[in-house]
Parts: sequence; structure tokens; C-alpha cells
Amino acid sequence: MTDASIHASSVREDEASFGDYFALLKPRVMSLVVFTALVGLLAAPISVHPVIGFTAILFIAIGGGASGALNMWWDADIDRVMKRTKGRPIPAGKISEGEAKVFGLALSGLSVIMLALATNVFAGAFLAFTIFFYVVVYTMWLKRSTPQNIVIGGAAGAFPPVIGWIAATGTMAVEPWLMFALTFMWTPPHFWALALFMRSDYDDAGVPMLTVTHGRRATRRHILAYTVLLALLAVATAFSGVGGPLYLAVALVLNAMFLMGAWKIFRRTEADSEADNFKVERSFFKLSLLYLFLHFGAILAETLLKPYGLGGW
Repeated sequence: MTDASIHASSVREDEASFGDYFALLKPRVMSLVVFTALVGLLAAPISVHPVIGFTAILFIAIGGGASGALNMWWDADIDRVMKRTKGRPIPAGKISEGEAKVFGLALSGLSVIMLALATNVFAGAFLAFTIFFYVVVYTMWLKRSTPQNIVIGGAAGAFPPVIGWIAATGTMAVEPWLMFALTFMWTPPHFWALALFMRSDYDDAGVPMLTVTHGRRATRRHILAYTVLLALLAVATAFSGVGGPLYLAVALVLNAMFLMGAWKIFRRTEADSEADNFKVERSFFKLSLLYLFLHFGAILAETLLKPYGLGGW
């Protein structure tokens, strides 16, 4: 093998793959964006042609992925420090910060324009606002300036069902904002549970998460308080236009489990073994992932059953 071929081979090995660019989109977060937006679109009172519906969800997903790429571009410095994020494409040296920035901006423009053309200008504008909120308001401002970062910034992740609803109807209504509120109130206990067993990451990166600024005891109190409010909201949603008996049954079971998990976290102290605390906090975090998907799954089930006279009240 010649020197030139060896050099070409090493260059190819260093080049970013499709998987690296896909990882920039935060596919796990994108899956939540896609699902909640789909539920918002299908739960709307106006039916959408399948091709238009697919196109709308596709570009909402791309917009969500663009937000993730821009988030990774801005947060590259702290991602290199945190154990949970140092394997991401930029810290791993697969993609440069500049490439991630251009990639994110290009996808942002594409998603907003195409959603507006495929559905309506209101939906495109709302997607643009969501991307702005996540990248500028949360990532660039709140994340590094206040322990309430995840509380206020969580609104960005709660907008997709509203965008889906607007894509279908072109208007606002109470129901999509109930879905927004469900995700918005879920976000703090979900992320604070993660912060409890990954606190050293945020300490090392200098991110003012509640665990860092106020301590673990205060974080546990906040998790319990938000979980109580979330449970009340989740059960009340059963009696709205997107609820029904099936949703109510799911909400009662899930929120009983979630409240029990929050209570277990609240009762933990630093005198308890670190392994026990880690187990309880990690278990609650895993349940929180299932919690939101099942609530939205129940809303979707109620929607799909309505034409047969089985969904809703």
C-alpha cells in the first residue's frame, strides 16, 4: 500500500459518518417530539390527509433535530467535560463546531419553510419560535444562568403537540395546551431525577442545576412538589376533549406510581447509602420516560376509538 493510499484511508476513518450527523439530531429526544406532535395532530378535530400529516410530522421532527444540533454546537465546551455527553459527535472529534452550526441552521430553515408550505404559515411560525426558544432562550441563556433553567426551558420540549394541532387546524384551542402543560410539568421532575444521580457531571461543567445550587435535599422537595401538581393536571386532563375513561384509568395508575416514586426520593437522605439513593433515583427516572409516552398513548387511543363511539365521554 502506498503512502498516499494510507493517508486517504486515515482521512476516511476520521470523516463523520451518517450516524454522527444523525446523533447531532438527538434521536431520543426527537422520538418524543415526533410522538407528541403526532398525537396533537391526530387529536385535532379536523382530519388531515395522510400525506400532509406525514409531511408535517417529518418537518416537525427535522426542526426538533435542528434544535438538538444547535444545542450541541453551543454546548460543545461543557459536553467535553460531562461523562454523559463526552461521546457526542463534537466532543468525540467526529464533527466540528462550525459544521454542526451550519447543519443546524440549514435544517432549521428547511423545516420551518417546508412545514409552512405543507400545512399553514401559523404552524411554520410556531415551529420557528420553538427552535428559537430552545436554542436561544434555554441553551444560550437559561441553562447556564439559573437553577430554574429546566423549568422555563422545558416549554420548548412541550410545544410539539401544539404545533401538530396547529398544523391540522391552523388555530389554537384548550386541548393542545393541556398536552403542552402535561409535558411542561413532567420535565422538571424527569430531569431533576437525572441530575440527582449524575450530579458530578453538572458540578464539573459548572451548570447551575438545582442539585448544584440548592443541594440534593431541596431537589427532592421540588421533585415531590412538581409531581403532585403534575398528577392533578394529568388526571384533570381525563375530563377534557382529549380525555376519556381509558385515559383516566391509565392516568390514575401511572400517577399513583409516579407519586410513590417521588415520595421515595423525598424520604431519602444523605445518610442513606449512595447505592440505595442511586437505585431509587434511577428507577424514578426510568419510570418518567414511560410515564409521558403512556399518557400520550392513552390520548391517541381515545382519539382512534372516537369514530367507533368508544373514545371520550
